Amino acid sequence: MTKLWDKGYKENQQVDEFTVGNDRNLDLRLAKYDVQGSMAHIQMLQSIGLLTKDELDILMPALKEILEQAENGDFIIEDGIEDVHSQVEVMLTRKLGDIGKKIHSGRSRNDQVLVDLKLFLRDEIRQIAADTHMLFAALQQASERYKSILMPGYTHLQIAMPSSFGLWFGAYAESLIDDMQMLAAAYHVANQNPLGSAAGYGSSFPLDREMTTRLLEFETLNYNVVAAQMSRGKTERATAYAIASIASTLGKFAMDCCMFMCQNFGFISLPDELTTGSSIMPHKKNPDVFEIIRGKCNRLQSVPNEISLLTTNLPVGYHRDLQLLKDIIFPATTEMRQCLKMAAFMIENIRVNEHILDDPKYDYLFTVEDVNRLVLNGMPFRDAYKTIGMQVQNKEYNPTKSVEHTHIGSIGRLCTEEIARKMEATYSTVFCESSH
Repeated sequence: MTKLWDKGYKENQQVDEFTVGNDRNLDLRLAKYDVQGSMAHIQMLQSIGLLTKDELDILMPALKEILEQAENGDFIIEDGIEDVHSQVEVMLTRKLGDIGKKIHSGRSRNDQVLVDLKLFLRDEIRQIAADTHMLFAALQQASERYKSILMPGYTHLQIAMPSSFGLWFGAYAESLIDDMQMLAAAYHVANQNPLGSAAGYGSSFPLDREMTTRLLEFETLNYNVVAAQMSRGKTERATAYAIASIASTLGKFAMDCCMFMCQNFGFISLPDELTTGSSIMPHKKNPDVFEIIRGKCNRLQSVPNEISLLTTNLPVGYHRDLQLLKDIIFPATTEMRQCLKMAAFMIENIRVNEHILDDPKYDYLFTVEDVNRLVLNGMPFRDAYKTIGMQVQNKEYNPTKSVEHTHIGSIGRLCTEEIARKMEATYSTVFCESSH
């Protein structure tokens, strides 16, 4: 197997297969970022005299060809090639000869993979943010569409007070703003340039790290070279916490949908073609999409813990354990995006039951409303509470069945526009203004 660290001896095949693992397949997702990092690096090398202008002019078009292959999905890591870094260098050397070998000056695979991962995670976070923003919009649209339709509110899973579909959909929309802020924090962690830290202790070459920061459009550097290497694992963990935050919100919403579709509730339904059936019960129309979203989101909430357990006792410097982070975080970003897209699609197709409260079993929802009416007419709260309580106890309660909530964030004042501005304050500022 071709390795950048080859020193003339052949390693044991069992050791090689065990240590490389699934890394070659995962590295395909890093290919375009590896090439982008190399393009910035060689421009910097030319600026400090480690490459000539003629050599740069030969290398850049060759790297652009490889970048195009990577972006088109045509890039492969050949049998016998250890990783994406080796593949790019082999391709250059095969085409250009010894000039291709010069791209590694002043670099280690440690900072090479770090810059690949930072660029990759920066893009993944931006895409997850866009998908989250799309789900937010779908929830807000549903909140406005059904803002006048009342539904039961629960505490302890017992009938409590009137709610509305506007409140329900809108609550999950606003909750996503907290998740967007987590994404923004992870984005800032990822958006720092580690290139030039080499193996974690810098280089004797006069590397211009500010130049590569500009070329790769990072917002800042990981200045301290040891801190740059310590960001391996930390960047993945920050991303994982943001994903877990979204998964918590989305998983809870999916659980609501499964419960509300149950015939015992009957609050919402889906078109037949968006449900699945039973092999034995001909009447079944199952909410499998929401169940899968719920399951995936529950699993995604374990990702920060898995990363923490992998990295928690590692001392300073690089360790091969860190390679395993790709096995954890790469599938997580993919699953998160799939769940967000599918949830937005399903929300657009949810049908709401507009006559839930016609059922007398929901009459007690209005006890608080009637207590408040007595208070507004001058009765002390405790007396009003006891009056309505005794009516319920004696089965004499007759609900008024009208709701007049007008304060900020209530049934009658959802503040949809204010919540949208709150979302844009994070999303547009961080992800739109920093678009690459």
